[in-house]
Amino acid sequence: MKFASFIFIAVTCFAQQMPDMAPMQMAPIALQVQNDVAAHTMTVRLGPLNLPAQSDHAVIAQPQPVSFEIPFDGWITAYHPRLANSSGAVLPGRLLHHVAFYNTARPDFLCANKNEHIFGAGGEMNDWPATPGFGYRVQRGDRIRITSMFHNPTNTAYADAYLEVKIEYQPSGGHELHSVYPAWIDVKECGRSDYDLQPGQNVTSGTTRVDFNGVLIGVGGHMHDYGRELLLTNETTHQVVAKLDSTLDTRGHMVSMPIVLFADRGGYHLNKGDDLKVVATYDNTSGHPLPSGAMGIVVGYFLPDDPAQMAALHRSSAAPTK
Repeated sequence: MKFASFIFIAVTCFAQQMPDMAPMQMAPIALQVQNDVAAHTMTVRLGPLNLPAQSDHAVIAQPQPVSFEIPFDGWITAYHPRLANSSGAVLPGRLLHHVAFYNTARPDFLCANKNEHIFGAGGEMNDWPATPGFGYRVQRGDRIRITSMFHNPTNTAYADAYLEVKIEYQPSGGHELHSVYPAWIDVKECGRSDYDLQPGQNVTSGTTRVDFNGVLIGVGGHMHDYGRELLLTNETTHQVVAKLDSTLDTRGHMVSMPIVLFADRGGYHLNKGDDLKVVATYDNTSGHPLPSGAMGIVVGYFLPDDPAQMAALHRSSAAPTK
């Protein structure tokens, strides 16, 4: 299989996902979902949002989590996010702190106490085009939960901002796609992902056990400002899987994280029982503590050796979990 282009697109997008963070002021928000059956596209629209100029996320009333049901059996193949106003004019992507979509009908295959993360974006608003042959498997009635956070670091106020995500899909009944699974390997293991930063260097690690045989196609990473490096190792085989060095600006703000592909060897094979360890290194040069200021997550896609084992993860009812 040709992994390179797929993992470059998909991991870049998943690296922007941010799990639920500390409680803050929340407000109801409208959610509209339009399904174009003929075009095999679904558009999810969240808003309106009032974003005053130079407003931190802590002072903006954030949208309460919302959810919708998948209206088809098949595969999601692409996501196209954007911010716009009520007239359709495109707004700066940096107004989005993060958005994350979770499939409440399936647990995360690495952390069964969590819903499966299926899509996310941050201020870079990365587009996720379709890649032939691959997709994320869904079933009619799967409930997708959306959590989001916004801020406005610009000098312009936006009183009617909307987040729109256009989702492409392939219905079942035609050509079968390879079903991939998002892999989140977190320094906080299966707990809440955010943690506090102290001034200076902070080194945090966590280990997650893999319960399935399969192939890790490639990995990217997610860190916050002042994040320097993510190191992923297989503690069972004593191998370095990937080293991800961040790119920061002169103030220590996050610019990007790299992607490491394993396509030259057909993917990095994982065996049931392998322990994957992530080490996140930060250098907090702000001069003060940063509560909930850090995350350290290596993210990628997993192709199981036995897809039937993964299909068994699907819940008969979408009981809410973390």
